[in-house]
Amino acid sequence: MPTPITSTLTSDQQATTGEALQGTVVDLIDLSLIAKQAHWNVLGRNFRSVHLALDELVTVARDFTDEAAERSTAIGVSPDGRASTVAGQSSAKGIGEGWTSDEDVINIVVENLAAIIDRLRARIAVTEEADPVTQDLLISITARLEQLHWMWQAQVA
Repeated sequence: MPTPITSTLTSDQQATTGEALQGTVVDLIDLSLIAKQAHWNVLGRNFRSVHLALDELVTVARDFTDEAAERSTAIGVSPDGRASTVAGQSSAKGIGEGWTSDEDVINIVVENLAAIIDRLRARIAVTEEADPVTQDLLISITARLEQLHWMWQAQVA
């Protein structure tokens, strides 16, 4: 199918920006799935607070996924959030199956956030010249995830 959405970006800018946005979409979908898996399986003394914080993380990840995917669409790049794509391209560390202690969940979330933030910072750098609008979005996403990273770490500090 011919590209139905055109962009004011050059083809090189579009490719660079589209790749950065696609990676962001994949990472954020995976983050939301990891957080939901943890949400259903967390156990321990701090169950309730961790359980509720996981819901917040899922909401943030899903909202930012939509923003990144819609930005991709706006520049004429079709986003791909299929399960097979997420499984093959995510930079998240993942989560094991089964019941997981609240402290282990916190450590898992911190590790996954750090991995995703690291990739987001690289994407911020590559979009600086290619598309400052997308760079601004990635900066906003990174700032919020870094705030959550701090809050999750503080639970076991």
